[in-house]
Amino acid sequence: ISIRIKFGQRLREWRAKRKLTQQQLAEKADIEYKYLQRLEGKKPPAIKIDTIEKLATALKVEPSSLIE
Repeated sequence: ISIRIKFGQRLREWRAKRKLTQQQLAEKADIEYKYLQRLEGKKPPAIKIDTIEKLATALKVEPSSLIE
């Protein structure tokens, strides 16, 4: 399983734990909704470390919890 797929799964898990929709998380993280959909999808794109940080901050978790 690729690190991108694993990241998307962890992202989806944390989003569900926080009871956020993709739209809500995208707004909180200041990223495009469609990009977030792709990150959680079957063929996720590459992601910048800055975006991981934005998502982690929006989810109130450490960035490492999204990639472990």
